[in-house]
Amino acid sequence: MAKYLLLKHYRGAPAAVNDVPMDQWTPQEISAHVQYMQDFAARLEGTGEFVDGQALAPEGTYVRYDGEGRPPVTDGPFAETKDLIAGWMVIDVDSYERAIELAGELSAAPGAGGKPIHEWLEVRPFLAAPPTITE
Repeated sequence: MAKYLLLKHYRGAPAAVNDVPMDQWTPQEISAHVQYMQDFAARLEGTGEFVDGQALAPEGTYVRYDGEGRPPVTDGPFAETKDLIAGWMVIDVDSYERAIELAGELSAAPGAGGKPIHEWLEVRPFLAAPPTITE
């Protein structure tokens, strides 16, 4: 089994087919979308392929170390940045092909008008081991 991260973007990915922003959806459309995501996760829990998933707020802050005895440096929030992650799901599947299959299915979550979004999802494999350094 291999773990993959499925990333959903607020923006920054290629435009979805049903590209109406979520803040313009009706409450019923949002509920249908959330229910689809929950049902999808529950089905993968049943097959043992679901690890975790969360939706993220659009705002965030960058943080970095600033030296011994100094407080961390922060910069943000960055809600205006062009690439925002809306949420993620971690799956544990037998193959890359299965990860792609599931990402394609997740991409069909309903959006405005109850029609599938056909959004682009980013599929990222977890590193199985740290990279080796050759000298």
